[in-house]
Amino acid sequence: MATFGNLSARLTDTFKNLRAKGKLSASDVDSTVREIRRALLEADVALDVVKDFTGKVRERALGDEVNAALNPAQQVVQIVNEELVAILGGEQRRLEFAKKPPTIIMLAGLQGAGKTTLAGKLAKWLKDQGHTPMLVACDLQRPNAVTQLGVVAEQAGVAIYAPEPGNGVGDPVAVARGGVAEARSKQYDFVIVDTAGRLGVDQELMQQAADIRTAIDPDEVLFVIDAMIGQDAVATAQAFQEGVDFTGVVLTKLDGDARGGAALSIRGVTGRPILFASTGEGLGDFEPFHPDRMASRILDLGDILTLIEQAQSAFDEEEARKVAEKIAKDEFTLDDFLGQMQQLRGAGSIKKMMGMLPGMGKMKEQLDNFDEREIVRTEAIIQSMTKAERQNPKILNGSRRLRIARGSGMTVTDVNALVQRFEQAAKMMKTVARGGVPQIPGMGPMPGMGGHGGKKKQQAKSKGKQRSGNPAKRAQEAAGIAAKPAEAPTGSGFGLGKGAGAQPTEEDLAKLQQMLGKGIR
Repeated sequence: MATFGNLSARLTDTFKNLRAKGKLSASDVDSTVREIRRALLEADVALDVVKDFTGKVRERALGDEVNAALNPAQQVVQIVNEELVAILGGEQRRLEFAKKPPTIIMLAGLQGAGKTTLAGKLAKWLKDQGHTPMLVACDLQRPNAVTQLGVVAEQAGVAIYAPEPGNGVGDPVAVARGGVAEARSKQYDFVIVDTAGRLGVDQELMQQAADIRTAIDPDEVLFVIDAMIGQDAVATAQAFQEGVDFTGVVLTKLDGDARGGAALSIRGVTGRPILFASTGEGLGDFEPFHPDRMASRILDLGDILTLIEQAQSAFDEEEARKVAEKIAKDEFTLDDFLGQMQQLRGAGSIKKMMGMLPGMGKMKEQLDNFDEREIVRTEAIIQSMTKAERQNPKILNGSRRLRIARGSGMTVTDVNALVQRFEQAAKMMKTVARGGVPQIPGMGPMPGMGGHGGKKKQQAKSKGKQRSGNPAKRAQEAAGIAAKPAEAPTGSGFGLGKGAGAQPTEEDLAKLQQMLGKGIR
């Protein structure tokens, strides 16, 4: 996540200095803890949380568990990881369901934190889990808030209860009470109540939120907070805790270029767990908050479990089995290739998924430059082909490729590149399906996975000059080898003199003038 980018980089740089040490002294530990403290403070983590965190890390790092460890540096990373998990909440906390539906969830927070969009994201997530949520529009103060919630509800494909137009008109407490009654009568199993926010904490806001809570007796009160506001998050959270007493936290804008201190401070200061995280602008950019996975992301250890879950939600197991059979039989087509890419896109942002791999923090620049629109361009090219062309790319002659390029708005070079990539991918997948060693074009067998024929055989093969497959070109190469002198040419810069470093003579220059005069180039 971009929010923790700077913190992650600082911490990984700090641990890098430890790896060269076989044993850690007290001064090594103090130096590391000092760097961790500085990194956390720069990330805008609350001072009390920083003191508590670094104190525990120092105590454990100086203890027997590190002194007895075979790799002290890895042990310190493990300690930091465990303490990060602890301040993020320890174990994941799930939503509390009502014993008798509907489960009522009330959202509270400042204006601009993203409550209305978050209501739609939560509703969509619940719908995907098999529930029937309904949104209730109780933000009757902010201009067009009711209209915005209606748009979000339509995008999420869920019901909405909005009897009042808003824009300062209507009683939010009465709407909240009516919304719950509507959900019960129509058998919705979740009610999500979107309440009004303010630009700052004030008594009127707190009183209105408290009145709504009293009227509907929610099962969960979620405090929605912008992860980018840093230290202010702590004061705001404490004010809402005193005024409304929320049961959980939702962090929004975790994809922003912020310092991320809110995430590491709120749990420690309020004692309330973080339940969800919003990681982008789309309604699908929303996920349950796992303290252990978030700690791993911060330390650039990856988040493989979330990556697997996203992939499983997007990929059809039966379809994957059919594709595997096609690959093994050498029947993999561009249609299959297109289907795999569309499923990959359905799993979410490819850039974000790549960022969940361990060690990807070191490749931040490459990730930032990754263009996800490349998949859209590839889809356009394949969709511009006929069914016969997708089934058998070998029939793609020059005129067909030109037609496809024009139809997709791309160039013939782009079409050629796609066909080449498809052939390489099909070949690699076929090799893997048959239990062979995959090779990256131009690189030979993948490192660390063995190879065919061994190193000596490869070296012996590389000594011989490769010959062209074109007969005319091969004849030219043979003629060139036959005409080649035993020694390397030793001409001057003009190709006429006698020594390697010799200057051209007057005779050379005269010959050159004569050649130029005759138009020889």
